[in-house]
Amino acid sequence: MKSNHPRYLTHFSKIFLVATSLTIFSPLVSAHADPGVSPKVTPTQILADESLSSEADNLPEPIKVAVLQDISQRTGIEIANLRVIQAQQQSWSNTCLGLTVEDSSCTQAEVPGWQVIVLNDQQVWVYRTDESGAVAKFDQDATQFVNAMIQGQETASRQTTSRTVEQRTTTVQRNTQVVASNSSIKGKKTGFSLAILQPVGNFSDVIARVSFKAKRHQGFLPERFLGDYKYKLNRKAKFTKGLKAGDRVVVRLYDIQNRFLGYSEFELSSAHTAVNLILSENPTEYQVVRTVCGVDADQDGTIDANTTTYDYFTQVSNERVTFLSSSQTINVSQFQTESFSTVATTSVYPTSFSTGKFALMRQTMNVFSYNLAEALKVEPGRLVEFNEVGDDDNSIYDIGQMMMTYREIGVGNGIQVKFADVADNHWAKDFISELAALQIIQGFPDGNFRPDQQLTRAQFAAMLTQAFTKAKVRNAISFRDVSTRYWAYNAIRDTYAMGFLGVSGNTFKPSQSLSRSEVLLALAQGLNYSFSGSTQTILAVYRDAASIRSDVRNAIAALTERGIVVNYPNVQTLNPDKVATRAEVTALIYKTLVSTGEVVDISSQYAIDSIQQRAEVDKFNQTDNDDDDDDDDDDDDDDKKVRRHCNQGIGNGSEGCDPGNSRPHGNSNDENGRTPGRPR
Repeated sequence: MKSNHPRYLTHFSKIFLVATSLTIFSPLVSAHADPGVSPKVTPTQILADESLSSEADNLPEPIKVAVLQDISQRTGIEIANLRVIQAQQQSWSNTCLGLTVEDSSCTQAEVPGWQVIVLNDQQVWVYRTDESGAVAKFDQDATQFVNAMIQGQETASRQTTSRTVEQRTTTVQRNTQVVASNSSIKGKKTGFSLAILQPVGNFSDVIARVSFKAKRHQGFLPERFLGDYKYKLNRKAKFTKGLKAGDRVVVRLYDIQNRFLGYSEFELSSAHTAVNLILSENPTEYQVVRTVCGVDADQDGTIDANTTTYDYFTQVSNERVTFLSSSQTINVSQFQTESFSTVATTSVYPTSFSTGKFALMRQTMNVFSYNLAEALKVEPGRLVEFNEVGDDDNSIYDIGQMMMTYREIGVGNGIQVKFADVADNHWAKDFISELAALQIIQGFPDGNFRPDQQLTRAQFAAMLTQAFTKAKVRNAISFRDVSTRYWAYNAIRDTYAMGFLGVSGNTFKPSQSLSRSEVLLALAQGLNYSFSGSTQTILAVYRDAASIRSDVRNAIAALTERGIVVNYPNVQTLNPDKVATRAEVTALIYKTLVSTGEVVDISSQYAIDSIQQRAEVDKFNQTDNDDDDDDDDDDDDDDKKVRRHCNQGIGNGSEGCDPGNSRPHGNSNDENGRTPGRPR
C-alpha cells in the first residue's frame, strides 16, 4: 500500500510499531481476551521498528466494507478518508470473537476470522471479524491502547533529540532482554485524575471515599479501600501507581455531615484516565451522579481528543444504586458544565460495563453489602483521617502507598492479611500480606502463616495457579504419584500444562521440597523469561555466583535483570541450593507479578533492584571499555570490579543494608505521592 500523504506515512510507520506491540502488552490491553495479534511478530522486530507483513491486500471486500461502514457510522468520518493498514487472519476463542467470554451467549468454539486495523490521519481503530464479515466487532480496549501508545510516542519524539544508530542498537538489545519488565512499568503508570464538579448549587465541600476492585483472572477481587478524600468542589486530585488496566475504581460521595450523596464506578484504561463526577443542584435529595471519563494519555486532567468519552448516570435510592442506560429520566440541565454541556440520550459505557458477566448498565445493587471491608462500612473520618485535597489541583496520591497503609482495615471481610507468626518487622511481611490480600495465599487454621516452613512442589503448584493465568503450552498428563483424589491434583496438572514445573518421567513428587534455584527456574520457564546477554556480568551481583548450576544460570540472569530476585538474609548471596521457605517463595512470586504489571512494587532491602542492577552492568561494561582503551594502566585492574550493593527501601519494617560492600541508595518510597491519612 502506498500513499503520497506525508502525514499519513509518518502516522502509518508508527502503527506497525505500536499495533504489533499489543502482543507484548496484551495483559494490559483487555480484561477479557488476548488482542489476537499474530504471535509470529517478535519483540526484536517491534523494538527495531521493522516493517511487518500484512495481509491487508488480501482482506475480503465484505469484511473491509463492514469495518469501514461501522467506523463511519460511529464517527461520521467518510469512508474515503479511512484506510485499512493491517489485516491478519486470526482464530478467535469463542463466537463473541474473544471479546466477551464471560457472557453466557458466547459459545466456546474456535471461530476463524480477521483482525483489522484502520487508520486516518489522526486515529486508529482495531476490529475483530468472523470469516465472512457478517460479524464485525470494535475492539475498544485494543484501540485505546494503540492510540495512547501512539500519542505517547509522538510526545516523546518531541521531547528527545535524534540518537545515533549505535545508541538505537544498544537500546533495542536491552529492551529485547527486559520486554516483560516494560509491561510492569506500563502497569504501574496506570492511574487516574478525579474531579468533583457541581455546575449549580451551594455545596462547598464533599468527601470522596475511594476504593477499587482489582481485575484478577476472569473476575474481580473484593473491593479494597483507598482512603477518604475531602474535596473543595470543582477541584481535582491525581492518583498514581498501583492499579492496572481493567481495574474498576469505586467512589462513594458524602457531604461534610457524612450524609451519603451518590455512587459511581469507572474502569481504568491502559493509559491514564481522566474522571469527572458531576453532582446535582441538591445532592442530598436528588442523589444522581453523572460520570464523564476517558483516556488522558498526557495526564493533563482532560479527556484526549479523538478518543471515546464515557458518559453515564448513576442514581441512588435507599442505599441501592442503579446504573442508568439513558438520561431520559434525568433533569440533565443540572449536570451540564462548560466542558460537558452535551448530555447524550443513550449512556455511553465501557464495553465491560454494558456486556458480559460483570456488566453494570441497567443493574441495581446494594452499595453497602455485608462483605465490604471494615473501612468501607463506617462513617468517613471514624477509622482514618481525611486526606485533604489542595486548592491548586496539584494533589497527588500514591495508590500503592494507600493500599499498604490501609491494608488491615481495607480488604474485604474475611480476608486474613495479618498472621500471628509474622511480626511487623519480618523481612517478608508486606509480600506475605499483599499476596494474602490478593487471595493467592492464605494461612493455617491456627492463624499462623509458618513463613520459615519448607515448601513442597504441590504447595508451590497451588500458589502458581492462583497467581498466574496463562495459555497452556503442553498437554496435562497423569502422574503416577498424584491420584485424582489428591488435594492439589488440578493445580499440579494446570501448573505443568502452563509450563511452570518440569518433571522426570511420569512422577511429580508432590511432597518433595524445592531449592531456591528450582523455584527461580520454574518462574522463568513458566513466563518464558530469557536472557541473551552476558550471564557472567549480570550474575556478578551475587557473591556465590560460582555455585549457580550452568542449567539455571540464564534463567536466574533473566529474573535478576527484571528485579525479581529476593535474597534473605544477605541480598548479595543467592543460596541457589538452599531449600526454599514459604516466605521466600511468597516474595519471589510477588516480585514476578510486579514484572508482569499485575501488582505495585514493594520496596525491600533484600531485593535485587532491576534499575540498580542495570547501572552496575553499565559500570561493568564501562570498566571493560576502559581496560581496552588504556592497556598501560595495569595497576588499576584490581580495583575495576563490580561494586555490589543492597537495596534500601521502606515498607518492611527495617532500614539500612547488610554489612560488607553494601551501600544504601534509596530515599522514601513516597516519590511525590502524598502520605495518606493515618488510621486512627
